[in-house]
Amino acid sequence: MTGDDEPTGTASIADWSVETVALELDTPFGISRGTTTTAESVVVRLTDENGTEGVGAGCPDDYYGETVGTAESILPDLLATVDGALPSGHQRRHAAFERVVRDNPAAKAAVDIACYDLYARQIGEPLHALLGTDPERAPRSCFSVGLAEPDEMRDRAATAVEAGFEHLKVKLGTERDRERVAAVREGAPDAGLRVDANEAWTPAEAVRKSHWLADHDVAFVEQPVPASDREGLRFVYEHSSLPVAADESCVTASDVPDVADRADVVVVKLDKAGGVWPALQQVHAARAHDLQVMVGCMVETNVSLAAGAALAPLCDYADLDGSLLLADGADPFAFDGIRADGTIDLSVVDQGTGVVPRD
Repeated sequence: MTGDDEPTGTASIADWSVETVALELDTPFGISRGTTTTAESVVVRLTDENGTEGVGAGCPDDYYGETVGTAESILPDLLATVDGALPSGHQRRHAAFERVVRDNPAAKAAVDIACYDLYARQIGEPLHALLGTDPERAPRSCFSVGLAEPDEMRDRAATAVEAGFEHLKVKLGTERDRERVAAVREGAPDAGLRVDANEAWTPAEAVRKSHWLADHDVAFVEQPVPASDREGLRFVYEHSSLPVAADESCVTASDVPDVADRADVVVVKLDKAGGVWPALQQVHAARAHDLQVMVGCMVETNVSLAAGAALAPLCDYADLDGSLLLADGADPFAFDGIRADGTIDLSVVDQGTGVVPRD
């Protein structure tokens, strides 16, 4: 077989469709920038010449300059670049994406995930096998406790621990942060904690809060200062009592060198990177700079989370609870690879990403 040969069974993309799904949350989910009760995702379906289907999804976020409207408007042009092509041309595909539009990462992620899913199904392999990741090395996902009144956060933390979660990510970014963390610790006295300020603190405030957060056995603080404040992030990194994770400050692989001397952990999300291919590049760039990696997500459908789960074995931490925050039955797709206690079990994936439509 030459480098250009394709395995038996591969076929070109013959048809595609796009739909938008509105996903109701189980409870309102708050971060320092606001609270949401519904999450919207764009879902892409690709069908090859033999009738095999691949599905992908992306969750547009206006923080990154993308809305459902802009995703829907650009998706036909992105899909035109893969129409009639083999779904395995990952590098070529992303070069074509960049010629169409520079931004819109969630729209790109939807098409990219669908291509990966389709190709893996064509060759009869699970996505994690196609990527070469080891299922046994997948970390457990944490559960995110959204910003709310302290007693609500305490109760949500307690419920998550009762479900079997070992790690919680606590959203902060207010004047009552200390009270909220104490409440979460009351509800989950033995859980591992991580906190996420979503850019809400000043550098001095972040350092000051890191000292008492360390007393609550917090593992690290995520995005303590605005992404634009590079020197502020360095200040926190140099003076904090806790390791620092960069999320909004590190969107793609090209951002990794800029945070390598001011962060300990890089947060990789398919929706902000633009899909599986660029997320892989970001993971490798982080490793090349001796940084730890957490694979994260938005509040979104299992279609996106399943693709993220395939990358989880490459990472130190996982935050892939997005669909677990949805109301029962809100997600039109099911995925057994992320259990209700945060365990990521890729052994249950037979082909592709492993997602299936709900009955």
